[in-house]
Amino acid sequence: MYEEIKVKNLQKLYKYVGADEIRQNTAHLPPGNKILSINDIENWIKGSEQQPDAYGLIAATFVIDCEGSLRIAQRHSEHIACAGGKSVLSAGEVFFQKSKNGLEVAEITNQSTGFCPEGKSWIHIAKVLDLIKIPHPSSFTIEFVFRRCCACGQINIVKDNLFTCSVCNRELPQKWNES
Repeated sequence: MYEEIKVKNLQKLYKYVGADEIRQNTAHLPPGNKILSINDIENWIKGSEQQPDAYGLIAATFVIDCEGSLRIAQRHSEHIACAGGKSVLSAGEVFFQKSKNGLEVAEITNQSTGFCPEGKSWIHIAKVLDLIKIPHPSSFTIEFVFRRCCACGQINIVKDNLFTCSVCNRELPQKWNES
């Protein structure tokens, strides 16, 4: 089930709760690129030959690792691989966009069914993006709510505030991380 780890400074780390098969299949992959500056993002975009989509957005998988650093990888990468197999402070998808003022974060979500980070994990993202000095939204542009079904164990994304399992149709816990 969901498990939370408290670290020295009482930050919440999210353990991987996704499929063990995914963890095993990605264990050999290197962690995502550590990002310390906008230049690091630009180099990753160029080096990995990322191309903007029809809206001009460049998508990436991201984690905030347990040391508080931003790591990014290609969008269809697994979050557990991006994290190097370790717990995270946050995870999701980020969409970069080049504007007349340079690179910026246009959209960012907490969509990671491998880690299921809460919306309150935004604080770690904002801190890192501020340190990098990249313009960004003031919160997740889409914030997902996750629950694990107590009956069948399925991880669910709660939609329209309906706490019902998409697999077995049972009621999902109202409280975060309840199993």
